[in-house]
Amino acid sequence: MSNRIQIILGGATVADTSRAIRVLETHHAPTYYLWPDDIVADLRPVPGRSYCEWKGVASYFDVISGGQVAARAAWCYAAPTRFFRPLTNHVAFYAGKMDACMVDGIRVVPQPGDFYGGWVTPNLIGIPKGAPGTEHW
Repeated sequence: MSNRIQIILGGATVADTSRAIRVLETHHAPTYYLWPDDIVADLRPVPGRSYCEWKGVASYFDVISGGQVAARAAWCYAAPTRFFRPLTNHVAFYAGKMDACMVDGIRVVPQPGDFYGGWVTPNLIGIPKGAPGTEHW
């Protein structure tokens, strides 16, 4: 992946990397998974998990940066399914819970809804699921 990914919370850098893995799923905006070594914020594990039929069981984190705490603002797959093994322990962030998330300097808009974590950029074609009425596409 060559896109530059920048994440800001509490006025401080959470991550600034060009090594993220971009994941595309049907009717989703892209989700970016970052190497743990590229994250300079603190990640605090929180209770609760979710299940994706494609990737497996996700664990969640509070993100702590710049004196601010964003609750359940990041997630990862410690043991993803076979096809998603490259994502093992990589971390994705909910753009709506950060001060700003950028792809190549362009500020993203969070994917609609409160479950999916895709990052919407102006070059996205189509309507990503997540808004009311789209959950079961």
